[in-house]
Amino acid sequence: MKRIAVFASGGGTDFQSVIDANEREHFCEISLLVASKAGIGAIDRAKKHGIRAEVFSKKDYPDIEELYSRLSALLEELKVDYIVLAGWLKIIPESFIKKFEDRIINIHPSLIPAFCGGGFYGLRVHKAALDYGAKISGCTVHFVNEVPDGGAIIAQRAVPVEEGDTPESLQARILEVEHELLPFCVKKLCEGKIAKNGRSVTIKE
Repeated sequence: MKRIAVFASGGGTDFQSVIDANEREHFCEISLLVASKAGIGAIDRAKKHGIRAEVFSKKDYPDIEELYSRLSALLEELKVDYIVLAGWLKIIPESFIKKFEDRIINIHPSLIPAFCGGGFYGLRVHKAALDYGAKISGCTVHFVNEVPDGGAIIAQRAVPVEEGDTPESLQARILEVEHELLPFCVKKLCEGKIAKNGRSVTIKE
């Protein structure tokens, strides 16, 4: 069974969606939660489900290369197969991405390539979509490369923008879809049913 590590920087609702799906279907071993700071909700979720949690904060590791070097060593020690970014807001250096090439996936709350890249996170994404007058938004699961939100797309789900939406209301509806799409992609990845060829990604039944 494949082992995953989940990286989170906040409350951990996407993380929880993977935990819940895995408890139902047992498609992977969640070996580790990596938190970007102490005291976040994702850590409480990990503890509740008996998942090891480790904090890798900028305060403890001011040198980003050292942070990811230590983190890399821990992932190798735990024999982690895949890394799932579930609301991870910390910059990832190219050296780390190369080391785990095609083994890191991320969920982003828009239909990439719209409203993505540097500075687009949290409510900023949804505010940008509304300010632009978009009629459809959604979420994207993609492989991670050296370009922020620039890796090959695995799957996307659309969510209509409704009259009178606020960034908060749009975020809430997209989150519901994220909680379905992310576990689906993690399951397919761990089952060996995702094939990547350049930017082309195929999901097998």
